[in-house]
Amino acid sequence: MRFSLTLAGVLALAGCAGFNSGRVPDSLPEADPAVAAAISAPPSRPELAAPPPAVGAVTVEALDTTTPEQRAAAVNVSDPVAETGLGSVSVALGNPTEAGFWLQSALVKAPAAGRVTVPGGASVKVDLRPGTGAALLSLAAYRALGLSLTDVPTVAVFSE
Repeated sequence: MRFSLTLAGVLALAGCAGFNSGRVPDSLPEADPAVAAAISAPPSRPELAAPPPAVGAVTVEALDTTTPEQRAAAVNVSDPVAETGLGSVSVALGNPTEAGFWLQSALVKAPAAGRVTVPGGASVKVDLRPGTGAALLSLAAYRALGLSLTDVPTVAVFSE
C-alpha cells in the first residue's frame, strides 16, 4: 500500500510539471470585486475580530489569535436574533492567517453577521463574506466548532 501511495504522488507531481512551463502569464485573472471588498471590509462583529498572527507562525495555537473570551462569545448563540437561513454548504479550512471568525461562501451575497451550525448542533457566530468556488471557514471557527482541521463538514448558514 505504501508503494502505491508514493507512486501515485510521483505521478501526480509529474503531471503537474507540464502544467507550468516556467513562463510568466501575459495577464493574471481579475479578482472578484465582491470577494475583495468583503475581505477588506471591517468585520460585522468587531468584538470577535482578532489580530493577524505573527509572521512565521506555524502552529494552530500561534495562528489562532482569538482570545478565550472571544471564543466563548462566538459560541454563545443563546441571544434570540432574527435570522434568515441561507442554505447548507460543505466547507474547507480557510486561510489560517486570516484571523477571526468568518465564513466565505457563494451563498453570501453581501458581508453580514451570521452563524454556522454543524449537524451535531454546535454553532458559532461568524462574519459572512461573499465568495466564489469552494466555501471556506476560518481556523478560529473550526476550532470553536470542535472540528478536525482536515474535516470537510456540511454547515447550515444563517444571516442576521
